[in-house]
Amino acid sequence: MIEFTHVKKSFGNKKILDDISFQVMPGEILFILGKSGMGKSVTLKHLVGLLKPDSGQVWVDGKNVPTLSETELAKTRLECGMVFQHPALLDSLTIYENIAFGLRTPHFIRLHGVLKESEIKQTVLKKMDQVHLPAKLCDCFPPEISYGMQKRVSLARTLAPKPKVLLFDEPTTGLDPITTNTINDLIQELSQELQVTSIVVSHDMGCALKIADRILVLDQGKILALDTVDKIKVHPDPLIQDFLSEILEQEEFL
Repeated sequence: MIEFTHVKKSFGNKKILDDISFQVMPGEILFILGKSGMGKSVTLKHLVGLLKPDSGQVWVDGKNVPTLSETELAKTRLECGMVFQHPALLDSLTIYENIAFGLRTPHFIRLHGVLKESEIKQTVLKKMDQVHLPAKLCDCFPPEISYGMQKRVSLARTLAPKPKVLLFDEPTTGLDPITTNTINDLIQELSQELQVTSIVVSHDMGCALKIADRILVLDQGKILALDTVDKIKVHPDPLIQDFLSEILEQEEFL
């Protein structure tokens, strides 16, 4: 289980997270929504120790992340696979080598030992299949494939070390509506197939309504709402209603 307990975080005089507490249950898909600068990505980065709270606790699988040693933190980061806003692939490596990259790092080897090349190949091909990438792309380089496919490669790379938790930071940024739907379907499909917990930072209420188990809305450093999709749809707060009205306008336009 993941739990934030009275977490506060400021940058200078600006409060980003102001005493937030919530839990994420094993196996659920939680969307964190809010306008830009409201602390969505900051929340995510606390889970893998990229940021430390000014006060409060961040629990992942029974461990308080801010108190972990570098070795313990490396293990937590392997268990919490993070998919960043941009693919961040290495253009000098093939698709195969990009996906295999995490299986060859010192942290992975220290925890799991050195894998045989046959084991690495089996894992890479399996992860490519799970994100619906054809094996024929193995020898291609990132600039040779579409941006949407690069996103899938990034996801496959994150899946390779077999994380227990998937963290998505604006996973559909820069994508067209069709590819956006494909990525969202993948998040839902992988969460169910791999039985992992997924936390998705986004500003897209439409995506959240489609695949989330629960939605958390941040505003001014506070939790404005945390509830199921059905209850969020009828939430009276004006900000949430604005999000919902944007979806209705898009549907009418389409």
